Amino acid sequence: MSKTTRKWILAGFLLLVLGVLAVSVKRNIAFELGNKPSYAISTHDEKKPAGIMVFCYHRILDDNKTVKLDERLSPNSQFHDFNVNLSDFKQQMATLAREHVKVISTAQMVQMVESHRRIHGRYVVLTFDDIDRTTVDNAAPVMIKHHFPFTVSIITGNTGAYRAGTKLATWSQILAMRKQAGDLVTFAVHTNNMHYLNSAGTPVFNVPRNFMRFKRDYATSQNVMQKKIDAETPIFTYPYGSGDAQVQEFLERQPLEVIYTLNTGIVDENTDLKNTPRVIINTNSWPSVHRWLKQTRL
Repeated sequence: MSKTTRKWILAGFLLLVLGVLAVSVKRNIAFELGNKPSYAISTHDEKKPAGIMVFCYHRILDDNKTVKLDERLSPNSQFHDFNVNLSDFKQQMATLAREHVKVISTAQMVQMVESHRRIHGRYVVLTFDDIDRTTVDNAAPVMIKHHFPFTVSIITGNTGAYRAGTKLATWSQILAMRKQAGDLVTFAVHTNNMHYLNSAGTPVFNVPRNFMRFKRDYATSQNVMQKKIDAETPIFTYPYGSGDAQVQEFLERQPLEVIYTLNTGIVDENTDLKNTPRVIINTNSWPSVHRWLKQTRL
């Protein structure tokens, strides 16, 4: 067998291996994406004639080839569950404007619910968790353009850090955004430094032995807010969506008006705002959300 023949055989073998790997990766991605939870709102909620839907966003990514390639190849739920492309976000905000949906602030939601008067019509509150650079650079200008109020939840001890492949906004960037947005932006705390999971996959603030640490962490987060924006905030947003009974009871004793969760639902006049539901917005949830919004014209 000649040297050239051996090279061709080796090249063919390598191509075969790469082909098998490509098929395997594609199947794994299909399996992962096919078995992820649905973020669509329930049929029951979709039929609700009125209420306040709280949108939850995390990252608003630029539309570029790298992002689109990652979306196609990665089974990582971070890309599919918590990222929205900027073009999609712009369309979503344009939809709110076109459908004449009333976008309100967290404070306005509190006023409506605490009045205990029946809510008529459909409203939306816009919230952003973690506040990375894409919230400041991509999302905020769009909302300012539409004059939409929005709430951002800050991990006060992690600003400017890299987390899960994303760069969190620095305080300088956050305050610059505040200057541009003015009264449109509201701030919430998202812990000071307890937004991560332990080795067992449990949020560290939900581990019983960390309870005293969580209490100190909460106090620190409010102290940072006082220092940076000259006021504590009446809004706490759970990392990972919820807390255990001990954590929840502690938070309910604080001077908080709203505790944001990731329990799916629509706020009405009977909602306990210390357990406020939200809807994660992504390509999976948006069709059902859009159907609910379109009913504002009926």
